[in-house]
Amino acid sequence: MPNSGPFSPESIRIPNAIAIGNWARSGHSDSSTEAFRHWDEDGEIPATCATCHSGSGFRAFHGLDGSAPGNDQAVAVGGVVDCETCHSPGIAEVTEITLPSGVVHPVNGGEAACTTCHQGRAAGTTVAGAISGLEEDTVSADLGFINPHYNIGAATMLGGYGQVGYQYPGKTYSGRFLHAKPVATCVSCHDPHSLEITELTCLTCHQADDPMDIRISRTSYDGSGDVSKGISADIEANAEVLMEMIGEYAAEVAGTPIIYDGAHYPYFYADSNADGVVDQAEGRATRYASWTPRLLRAVYNWKVVTADPGIFVHNPHYALELLYDSIEDLSGPLGADMASMGLVR
Repeated sequence: MPNSGPFSPESIRIPNAIAIGNWARSGHSDSSTEAFRHWDEDGEIPATCATCHSGSGFRAFHGLDGSAPGNDQAVAVGGVVDCETCHSPGIAEVTEITLPSGVVHPVNGGEAACTTCHQGRAAGTTVAGAISGLEEDTVSADLGFINPHYNIGAATMLGGYGQVGYQYPGKTYSGRFLHAKPVATCVSCHDPHSLEITELTCLTCHQADDPMDIRISRTSYDGSGDVSKGISADIEANAEVLMEMIGEYAAEVAGTPIIYDGAHYPYFYADSNADGVVDQAEGRATRYASWTPRLLRAVYNWKVVTADPGIFVHNPHYALELLYDSIEDLSGPLGADMASMGLVR
C-alpha cells in the first residue's frame, strides 16, 4: 500500500497481476486456437505433441512433475502453455536441449522452455536421411513432404550450428546469430508474458520505425541494388524466387505441377493438368507425390525460412544462405543462369 493517501485501490499496480494479465491475452493462453484444439476429437494429445501443446505435457517431458524425464504418455486436451511451463522450480535444472539434428545445445533457465518448443520437429539431417542413396532428379515413391514445423525461431537463431535447414555438402553456413549485449536470450527481445517485441531494446542500436525496416548489411542479396529497405525484403524476394523455381522444376523435371496451399496440411498438392487448381480424388485434395531428392530439399528449405516469421531478426544470413543454395541447386537442371539473377549469398 502507498505510504500515504489519498488513493484509490484500482490505481495500485500489482506487478504479478499485470504479468498474468499479459499472459492471459497472449497466444500461449489462447485455448481457442488450433495449437490447443487440434486434438479435441481424439480426446487426448499424443505425447510427442503434448510437450509443447500442453503445460502438463511439457512438465512430464522434462520430469518437472516428479516423473522420469521423457514423456511417453498422451495427456488430456484442454491445456495451454501455462505459468508452470516456464516457472516450475525445476526448470533451472534443465541445462541442455537435444535438437532434431541431434545437436545437444546448452541452455540456461531463461532459454530452456523457449528452445524446447521452438526448435521445430525436423532438421536438415532428416531430409538427408530420407534422400540418401536416391537419384537427384528421379521421382521416388518413398519420399514425402517433410515439415520443419512452425515458429521455429529458436532453431533458426542457432543457424548452421543447430542445422535446422538442409545444408548442402561443400557449403559453409553462418552459426548462431549473436546480437550485441544486452541481447542474449529469447526474452531479451520478447516479453515473456505478452510475447510482444520489446522494441526499446531494438532501438538501442537500430533506428527504424518498424522492425521490418531494420537492415544489418550494405549488401543487396536479392539483386535489386536497394539497400535502403529492411533485410526482411531481401529474404522475402529470394523466397519468392525459390518458390517460382520450385514450380518450374516440379512441372518440367518431376513431371507434375505443384500447388502450395498454406492453409491446409501437407501444404503441397498436385496439379497434374496445370490448370492452377488442386487435383481431387474421391472428393479430397491430392497431396503432392512426385518428389525427387532435389525438389524435397529445396521445398524443405523454403519452408524453414518461411516457417519463422522473425527469421530476418533471428538469423538473416542463415536464411539467405539456405535460399541461395536451394536456388542454385535447382538452377542446374532448369538451365537457369545464376549470374543473371544478381543474387548474393
